[in-house]
Amino acid sequence: MITVENLTKRYGDHVAVNDVSFVCKPGLVTGFLGPNGAGKSTTMRIMVGLTPPTSGSVRIGDRPYREIPNPATQVGVLLDASAQHAGRTGAEILRLTAMTLGVPSSRVDEMFDLVSLTPDEANRRVRNYSLGMRQRLGIANALIGDPHILILDEPANGLDPAGIHWMRSLLRDYANRGGTVLLSSHLLHEIEIIADEILVVGQGRIVAEGTKEELLAGSGTRVRSLDDDALARALSVAGIAAQPVAEGGFTADAAPEDIGRIALRQQIPLVELRVGDGAQLEEMFLQLTQQTQRESVPTFRDATVLQGAQS
Repeated sequence: MITVENLTKRYGDHVAVNDVSFVCKPGLVTGFLGPNGAGKSTTMRIMVGLTPPTSGSVRIGDRPYREIPNPATQVGVLLDASAQHAGRTGAEILRLTAMTLGVPSSRVDEMFDLVSLTPDEANRRVRNYSLGMRQRLGIANALIGDPHILILDEPANGLDPAGIHWMRSLLRDYANRGGTVLLSSHLLHEIEIIADEILVVGQGRIVAEGTKEELLAGSGTRVRSLDDDALARALSVAGIAAQPVAEGGFTADAAPEDIGRIALRQQIPLVELRVGDGAQLEEMFLQLTQQTQRESVPTFRDATVLQGAQS
């Protein structure tokens, strides 16, 4: 278990982490979401003793990370896949980690098998690795001590779709066996698929937390019928706001059972009726963090601006 209590980190007048508290439980994957500069990485660095907090505390199990004997056998950490010695081979890096932790050398080959790096790739210099290969090596390094807690910052960065699916399966199995996983990512869809609980942070504060079901409970319903025009009229008469969806149907601000009753009364055959997800997670994320976003939707008042950009 990871317990964060009233954690604050200041750099002069800038507050990077502002009175943050949460718990990551065994057997669950906790997704840590937030825009760039929201405080995710700083929080993770404090967790593993790389950055001292201004105030507050983090306990890994029942003690701070720095007080854990041989901590990598208890906590696997991946904060930056690129921060590996580029002149060493992947095999050399894992062998050094195994020696440092005092684990059997056989764990090295086991880890390469686990993360699907071939013997040829294991013997390449890390400078010749793709970012996806570095991520796999970093995950192997985090797991080699057989820890019961994982703290991973953007582990899917650089992985192709097959690699993301592999990582998702790996972490799901790890949690199912009782492990604790804290996973930071900007890939909202991946968090929606894998995470059991979600933390959303903005400007150093937790702005939302809970299970996916709790956070998406107000995200409405996805509904599609054989007569969307009739369905739109019926929803409007019932006072239910509905937004058309490009592939057909609507996202409606009502519970699925309420929409189902309306369709039944109007004898409108439905082909899809479910709680909204995916796009709704992105919408929820943007709404909760809108005050912390750097980006705004660009507008062009003069068409000549676009013409100049295209020429």
